[in-house]
Amino acid sequence: MSEWFSGMGNILSAFAANDGWMLSQALRDPAAWSFGLIATLLGGILFLLLYKLSPFLERNLEKYVMVTSYLAIGAIIFVEVIRRFVFSVQAPWSTTLPPFLFLIMTWFGCAYNVKLRTHLAFAEFRTAMPRMAQFLCLTMDSLLWIGFSWIVIVTSTRVVANSVSNFQIMLGTDNVMQWWFLVSVPLAFVMVVGRVMENWLHDIRNLREGKPLIEQAVIGAD
Repeated sequence: MSEWFSGMGNILSAFAANDGWMLSQALRDPAAWSFGLIATLLGGILFLLLYKLSPFLERNLEKYVMVTSYLAIGAIIFVEVIRRFVFSVQAPWSTTLPPFLFLIMTWFGCAYNVKLRTHLAFAEFRTAMPRMAQFLCLTMDSLLWIGFSWIVIVTSTRVVANSVSNFQIMLGTDNVMQWWFLVSVPLAFVMVVGRVMENWLHDIRNLREGKPLIEQAVIGAD
């Protein structure tokens, strides 16, 4: 137990010191999994509260991030193709920035589709189940998503910390750090947990009020 508290203290100290190398070393401790679970749940609750306070963000946050990233990728590719084949010049970062933007678009899109329940739906099969079995399946979905997000948050945070400690610069640039983009992965999965909590509370309300628990999920619907 003392080793667990020591590991947690080292992680908190590294965060407080804003030292990438210290954080990279501290996250190697097994206590990082306990710290990550606490951060995952607290982060999800914070996003859940944010969605309650701002209906606009609740409806549009992920969509705005996805659309902005997609348009930026398209603009970079369109402009740089013309510059390369017409003017024989090309920005050195034009082939390295779009993959990072795609990373952001993908994982924020994951949070958005968790909100819509287009992942782990199985609606046709579950509608034939008893009502309580439907609720148990939805609860199992929530636990699976939280567990999966917990693993991704811990492991991706380690990658971010390693990137910070090694001063990894995005290829083709002089001072743009890779971790500025990599940190979007744990952040997106914290948002996933917020959406999972939001859906589960909605399921509890539907169960109490006798409303249908299983609804047909449609990609792109809101």
